[in-house]
Amino acid sequence: MLAVTWESERKALLIAAQAMATRGLVAGTSGNLSMRLGHGLYLVTPTSTPYDTMTEADLVVVNGELEPVDSDGVPSSESLVHIAIYRARPDLTAVVHTHSVYASAAAAAGVTIPPILDEVVVQIGGAIECAEYGPPGSEELAIKAAKALGDRRAVLLRNHGAVGAGRSPAEALDVCTLVERVAQTFFFAQLAGGAKPLPVEVIEAERAIYRMRSGLKP
Repeated sequence: MLAVTWESERKALLIAAQAMATRGLVAGTSGNLSMRLGHGLYLVTPTSTPYDTMTEADLVVVNGELEPVDSDGVPSSESLVHIAIYRARPDLTAVVHTHSVYASAAAAAGVTIPPILDEVVVQIGGAIECAEYGPPGSEELAIKAAKALGDRRAVLLRNHGAVGAGRSPAEALDVCTLVERVAQTFFFAQLAGGAKPLPVEVIEAERAIYRMRSGLKP
């Protein structure tokens, strides 16, 4: 066991977890959050714990095999998705998984949300892809989620929900909030005659801005 309590990280993750519930991005104990700690360790929300009563002490520090290293807590059942994303994307520090209504509807339909708004490209990196289906909590789902995420910051999980990522829990939560608003806009636009993606040249220019801000190689 490492002689580190990770106090500031616990505080940041708990604030984001409770804000996720307050924003209506989850219901009950659904959804989960995590944060990369370094030294091959990750901080993860516990399974089946209400967000309004969750405490910093409830958060579980795990290694890459999802083994708790500082307590007997049980990490979220979807933790494999988080670990797969961290392994594929060293630029990311936090991952948030939500079950928000419109994003979940798109996931249930197996729909990829195209880049219909400028902020989708500048803040997320482009289209919000829908990953192929994988059973909840499985390695299969984790692999497919990381693949569909690519170099972007959000992905839909087929018949499940959404995942957002960032350089802090607050940033990853903001990505999930944007995903839900874009999903809602997408469905309304479809009813109004069909959602129209941004022009290709605009997407390319805004992708360059996204990659520069994210510290990704051109």
